[in-house]
Amino acid sequence: MEIKTIKASDTWQIRHEVMWPDQPFEFVQLEEDELGYHFGVFEEDKLVSIVSCFIEGKEMQFRKLATLEEYQGKGIASYLLKHILEFAKNKNIQKVWCNARSNKKSFYEKIGLTDTHKTFIKAGQEFTIMEIDL
Repeated sequence: MEIKTIKASDTWQIRHEVMWPDQPFEFVQLEEDELGYHFGVFEEDKLVSIVSCFIEGKEMQFRKLATLEEYQGKGIASYLLKHILEFAKNKNIQKVWCNARSNKKSFYEKIGLTDTHKTFIKAGQEFTIMEIDL
């Protein structure tokens, strides 16, 4: 398992396949993608998990954390999330946060993020904002 910096466009296929397969492909292309940092986990040269990070001031939001279905449950996303928390510490970030799908909340809590209980609905999915102070 190897984590590499990747281009924004390298994230789009996994974002679409895992997170929003019922939406048009363009739905997963963010306007701000070119302003972010993008990381991917590779298994034997195959991109299997991705995340995008956006820094504003002393805060970093990570978005679109996704792992191909056949690779889920193996600790890959946890490994990637720990990597970006270290990345944030090295950038002197004070808070890292995300809009987590409510049904995935326990995954983020295992990594140390806490639920702010601020929820919203997007495209029929319920999200809650989760964060961690570094």
